[in-house]
Parts: sequence; structure tokens; C-alpha cells
Amino acid sequence: MSSDITRKLARNAGIAMILAASALLSACQVRPLYSESSGVTEKLSSVGFSEASGRVGQQVRNRLIFLASRGAGETANPQYHVELRTTSSVADTLLRQSGDTSRAGRVTVTVTYTLSAVADGRVIKAGSRQATSLVDFSEQEFAKQRAIRDAENRAADQTAEFVGADLAAALSR
Repeated sequence: MSSDITRKLARNAGIAMILAASALLSACQVRPLYSESSGVTEKLSSVGFSEASGRVGQQVRNRLIFLASRGAGETANPQYHVELRTTSSVADTLLRQSGDTSRAGRVTVTVTYTLSAVADGRVIKAGSRQATSLVDFSEQEFAKQRAIRDAENRAADQTAEFVGADLAAALSR
């Protein structure tokens, strides 16, 4: 008799667990970030970006415009504005024992941004993102400078991807 009661209790507990799990999972709202129903694509295409200072800042700005508009270019009448501040630094990492020259380094690009609504100036999201790109230094000075420039471009594009994802997430709410 006690085994029948134990089986009934176990069965009822199992049913209760299944109902609780289904109720919990039904509250989840998982959807793609760029889904049509959220309107993120339209909101992103109405974002304007501040003027950039420096070559790396311009690289970040251009990539963000491309990401936000899906390749259509800058919007004429932005509903949102992003203020960008970009910094870039180069650091030597592998120094040669025989001299004071480096064989490799890293380039770090940092972007600080503020997303605000144009209509009322309300700040929607503010943050900072950075990306690091590794670089090998050549003995030739021109090749070294070109390698640094390529690493800056890679890090700038990656940082813009991070900022673009942040903007999309903020506008989807």
C-alpha cells in the first residue's frame, strides 16, 4: 500500500515539474536580434553618427554607418544620434634581446559612445567597447607602418561590430 502512495506522489510530482517548467519556458521571449517584428532594422537605419576625428575614428564611423543602414549610406533625417570618441594605441610586445627593436605588437582601438534620441535628447545607451589586433613588425619601416595601419583597420572594424550590436540591442527594447 505504501508503494502505491509513493508511486502516486512521484507521478504527481513529475506532472507538477512538467507544468512548472512549461510555465517558466512560456515566459521566455527568445527572438533574433534583427527580427522583423522588433523593428530594429528600421530604427538602426535612422541612426546618425557624429563626425570622427582621425583616420581610425573615420574607419569606425564608416563601418557603423554600413552596419546600421545595411549598406544604404547615411540617413538624411536621423531619429537617433550616436556621439563617438575613438582612441587607438600601439604597444610593442616582443623585444629582441640583441637590440631595442620589437618583432611584434598589438593595436587596441577603444570607442566610447552615447546613443540618444534626437527628439528629446534622452540618453538611451552609453558605453565603451574595445578590440585588440595583433601585428608583426617588419625590419622595413614602410612595411611596419602598413602593418600597423592594417591592424588598426581590423581592430576598428571589430570594435564597430561590438558597438553596432550594442546599439541594436538598445534599440530593440
